[in-house]
Amino acid sequence: MGGMLDGRTIIVTGGGGGIGSCTARLLAKAGAKIVVSDITDSGRAVAAEITSFGGEAHFIAGDLAIEADVKALVDGAVARFGKLDGAFNNAGIEQHALPIFELSKEQWDKVIRINLTGMFLCLKYQILAMKETGGGAIVNTSSGLGQVALPGAAEYIASKHGVIGLTRAAAIDCRALGIRVNSILPGVVNTPMISRLVDDPALVPMFDALRARHPLNRFAEPSEIGETVKWLLSDAASFVTGAAIAVDGGYLAT
Repeated sequence: MGGMLDGRTIIVTGGGGGIGSCTARLLAKAGAKIVVSDITDSGRAVAAEITSFGGEAHFIAGDLAIEADVKALVDGAVARFGKLDGAFNNAGIEQHALPIFELSKEQWDKVIRINLTGMFLCLKYQILAMKETGGGAIVNTSSGLGQVALPGAAEYIASKHGVIGLTRAAAIDCRALGIRVNSILPGVVNTPMISRLVDDPALVPMFDALRARHPLNRFAEPSEIGETVKWLLSDAASFVTGAAIAVDGGYLAT
């Protein structure tokens, strides 16, 4: 293995999912040592696959809404590989598909706790670790819905708007630490979950309308998101921090 991320230790949260697993593989093929994290055991298979093709990877399970789990993840990455150089904070959950006036506080709290508070906790402990070894780079997954809105997604939209603000705040706080912090804003991505939904006859009109909103007239492949993350984590993006980069086929431009 070898490439633009040679020797760097990178955490990938949500590493068992479609975007996370694909990105973990791409980062490993670029030479990074990967710590795959997920709340389920799905990330274990991703780490094993990376090891099978000659990469270095380790799986650590955890709930990123729990501070002790986040600290254990970062401590575990440093214990395993000696340092932390980067992170792709990709873990998150979807909306409950209810209008704001039908949303319960419990539903609101769940999404905010995982998507936003979990992001804060990841940033806090990752930055503390990177300070010890002179810097690094972090990429946070927001969404196109971090800048616009759709019906029935108030809690998700609020959390993803918050991720963009949190990213900018972290970039400013890290300005003298050698740590860059950026966010990506994917549109619709052809993950296994989306593929199943696209095949649902009841949802075909909605996805046709969404596709038409993308000037490239298609949805993204997970690797297209992963390649952007790889670039942002590399020295090729050395002058990019505090950015919110749309990887959405032009969705936000329409």
